[in-house]
Amino acid sequence: MKKFDLQAKNVKKYIKIQKRCKNITLFEPKSATLLLTKFRNGDEMRDIIGHVSSVETMGTVDGPGVRYVLFMQGCNLRCKYCHNPETWALDGKALNITPGTMIRRILRYKSYMSKDGGVTISGGEPLLQPAFVTALLKLCKFHGMHTAIDTAGVGIDHISEILDNTDLVILDIKATDEESYRNITGHSMQRFNEFLKILDTKPCKVWLRQVIVPGINDTEENVLNLKEFAKKIKNVEKIELLGYHTLGVSKYEKLKIPYPLKDVPEMDDQKLEKLQKLLK
Repeated sequence: MKKFDLQAKNVKKYIKIQKRCKNITLFEPKSATLLLTKFRNGDEMRDIIGHVSSVETMGTVDGPGVRYVLFMQGCNLRCKYCHNPETWALDGKALNITPGTMIRRILRYKSYMSKDGGVTISGGEPLLQPAFVTALLKLCKFHGMHTAIDTAGVGIDHISEILDNTDLVILDIKATDEESYRNITGHSMQRFNEFLKILDTKPCKVWLRQVIVPGINDTEENVLNLKEFAKKIKNVEKIELLGYHTLGVSKYEKLKIPYPLKDVPEMDDQKLEKLQKLLK
């Protein structure tokens, strides 16, 4: 193996990697070629294991363009309207996989991604697996793919580094005040507020989403509060209201978990459209 030197061609490769992968810790390679090969294949990340609940290879609603979407295992919130209770447990039934193996699977679909397409890491709550998510985002950026995370902003560690390698944050706004947030999620807003402070220091684009549930937050007052709340967040490109549905009820029955909104009807589409217009 040739010694790593500062020839122009090697310096250019080094700079190219730095630009693609923000804040990446580079190895001490014997050559630029070895560096490129190791990182491209995720070989330096073999000890990191991610727990993936499921994947969608041709997603069209979790970010711009056609996307490869990962739904990570684990969530520390217990939202009343959650339709994926099977993702709550971090050690639940999941695909256990390394970042290197995952990126190789993703790259099979890269040619199908539109110009604006890419990879979205969703959940569960992706921020609960910071090592895997950080590593995979870096690999995606290395391979020139647009990156997004779909999160409720309740992470535990490495949030700044995750956001440094994220182009788009799809942020789930459970509520805009402490009382309503606790009522919906069963938890305090503390971690969410901490996430917002870090997000404020980053250049990521942001999409805001909120699930609208009859009898809980389907009021003009709530939507107008959301509109005001959004003004405090940088780089918000759009705000989207999602209608509550009952597609997850059967999952609760299968898991023998009481469903919190058993008698609540699905959100009326016309009313949802009317509320959405308030955000313009």
